[in-house]
Amino acid sequence: PRSSPYSFQGLGRAGLEMLRSVRESVGIGVVTEVLDPRDVGAVAEVADVVQVGARSMASYALLKELGQIDKPVLLKRGFGATVSEFLGAAEYVLSGGNGDVVLCERGVRSFDDVTRNLLDVGAIAHLKAATHLPVIADPSHAAGRSDLVRALGRAGLVAGADGLMVEVHPAPEEVHSDAQQAIGLRAFEALAQDARALADLDGRRIVNLSDPAPHELSPR
Repeated sequence: PRSSPYSFQGLGRAGLEMLRSVRESVGIGVVTEVLDPRDVGAVAEVADVVQVGARSMASYALLKELGQIDKPVLLKRGFGATVSEFLGAAEYVLSGGNGDVVLCERGVRSFDDVTRNLLDVGAIAHLKAATHLPVIADPSHAAGRSDLVRALGRAGLVAGADGLMVEVHPAPEEVHSDAQQAIGLRAFEALAQDARALADLDGRRIVNLSDPAPHELSPR
């Protein structure tokens, strides 16, 4: 979903087939967004995690439909939503029987334009204390500027976020959508190193795809 109807709109079903092909070829997990309740089944067939974007957080028909699927749901906070409204949206999915919901703080609208949105690190800390759900931060959409993504990512982790959603591209200047906030591979590597260091300070660890499942880990 784009603010402007003239911005890149994605590829629809053809894009889903591309994601399916990449997942089967490379083995990488897929997170992609669904907009319409009628498309939930098709997206869930391809995606490992189904995303609800900020503009769809209050689409209750969509949330109810996602409560019926057996796939994790990544729920982004609306840019004008209170924390209470954010949690209410999550409850629509949870009450439908789907207990796998991940909350994503991606910034709220403010009066200043130095960043695209205001990353609410206080909300991250509150959500970690007030709910059992995983909480991640999206510094890319909050910053709207590639030069601030690393700093905001660190801030989110320090506030207690369980992970980060970051827009990365090997050639950010060639990105079709939101190029101004995409970071390159070296910047992403630096942020990953920051995450490891901050996790160590907080007694946490970074999970890698090659790690054994949690039930296979020995007590530490």
